Amino acid sequence: TVWNQANCFTSSFLLSRSCSRKNVCPGNHIGFFVQSGAANVVPPKICVNNKALGTVLNNADAGINIVVVNGDRHHETGFCRIQTDPDADVCVAEVEPLIEFLKNIEMGSVVLMAVFDEGSKKLNEEARTLISDLGSSVIHSLGYRDNWVFVGGKGTTGKSNFEKHMKSDDSKNKYENWPEMVEMEGCIPKYV
Repeated sequence: TVWNQANCFTSSFLLSRSCSRKNVCPGNHIGFFVQSGAANVVPPKICVNNKALGTVLNNADAGINIVVVNGDRHHETGFCRIQTDPDADVCVAEVEPLIEFLKNIEMGSVVLMAVFDEGSKKLNEEARTLISDLGSSVIHSLGYRDNWVFVGGKGTTGKSNFEKHMKSDDSKNKYENWPEMVEMEGCIPKYV
């Protein structure tokens, strides 16, 4: 299902590829592994219960990649290209479809996010606040080409324990204009 013509989409399906995780989670929890992209070359990976979004399914792209898990029913995946680099060979999307997507996430859903290439320049205060409301403590300081991964939930109170951020710093970056990738894994309740 396409949200609009601005290179943003959602689709509902059961993720079908494997993704090895070290930990086993209790039955009422979701096991996850989230990895940001590496520069603009290696896409991010978001795994839910050892099933992957990203390189295996070829549906990860520049911007913020999002997976929403609604309990046992289904997984919804989406991404939005919000990159604004004029030299980049991608279409630029506006932030409004992302805002609409975030507003329509069902209460109690688990939300997993990973940046690939650049995910911050088009984020306005409304989009950042909606992501903060999911439990992010970093989104308001996410900068140009920073790497970031996050797991939170719609309707949570307080900040998530599942968030990593690597600031882009030309004097320290691992991949020329991009920092090292970040990753994390863990278990989170099916409903938050």
